[in-house]
Formats: sequence, structure tokens, C-alpha cells
Amino acid sequence: MIDLTRKIGQRSYFYAMEEEQVILVNEQDQQIGTMPKMEAHEKALLHRAFSVFIMNEKGETMLQQRATGKYHSPLLWTNTCCSHQREGESNLEAGKRRLIEEMGFSVELKELFSFIYKAPFDNGLTEHELDHVMMGSFDGNPKINPDEVADWKWMKPEEIKKSIATDPQQYTAWFKIIFEKFYDHISKSNS
Repeated sequence: MIDLTRKIGQRSYFYAMEEEQVILVNEQDQQIGTMPKMEAHEKALLHRAFSVFIMNEKGETMLQQRATGKYHSPLLWTNTCCSHQREGESNLEAGKRRLIEEMGFSVELKELFSFIYKAPFDNGLTEHELDHVMMGSFDGNPKINPDEVADWKWMKPEEIKKSIATDPQQYTAWFKIIFEKFYDHISKSNS
């Protein structure tokens, strides 16, 4: 375990954890190294990530509200779960692992697409990720991990799109980018 205190912008963040490594990649998603997660976000280096969208039989998407203790974007709404792959872990294995860790359930996932985005935060960190977007189906209630998730809800994709347009500050920076691509993908799949 490592105890770390970081001053980013005008804020100090304290956290105790094993410093997670992210996989640095080039634009073709080829691994070029690893780096501690915080350092990669401070330097805005491109790294591999994933985003999971869970939908139910009614065509609703499960959203999570990030926990209060998150070092960035606390209490903002975002997709069902997201994180970073570990070295040697496939995209689907990583998605399933994080879904269990954050939301307390497991389902089969399928990868839809991947793309690169960059999203700076007010605290001086930047997400610069090659994001693998995955989807799965689930109709139950999650058993949320309170260290990761404050709340959850189901919303129709059309409602999410309208809510982002009228109240964007409720949502994480990356979710607004990823959801637009996810919405386009599912709209084309359903037509």
C-alpha cells in the first residue's frame, strides 16, 4: 500500500491504495509501456481504457453516480462503469471485473467500438484514452460498492440525450463524449 498526497491545481488529494498502472498505447492501440494512473492523467498521455453500458429489456441504460470520495468528478452521473485494463487482461475481462467491483453483478459483454478522446478536468488532470466501449444486458438491481458508486438509475437513451443537452454539468466529461458515440451506434443498430 502506498499513501499518497497530491496537490493538483488548488486542491490536495489524499488516497491510500496500491498505485494502479495504466497501459500506455499508440493510436493503433499497441502497448508502448505502463505508468502509474495518476501520472498518466497528470501528463495527459494516451492510455487504454474501457466503458461499459448495461441495458435492460425496456431499452433503458443503467447510469451510476460516482461516489463522493472520488478524486475527480464526484457525484456526477456516468455510464454503468468504466476503468482501465490491467496488463495481460483482455478488454472484456476488464469490463466484467470492473462491473463486479463497482456494481456487484456480472453479465456477458460484447465490444461495440473503440475511439480516442481527450477530456481535461478542473483539477488539472486529463483523461486521454483509447476507449473500448462495451455493452451488456441486465434486468436486476445492482449491489453497488459505496466506495465507488453513490447511486444508480435506469434512463432511456433519448432521456439521457435530452438531459445532457439541458443539464450537462450533472454528467462526467467523458460520459458526454462517449454517450454521443454510443447513442449513434445503438440508433444505427435499431434502424
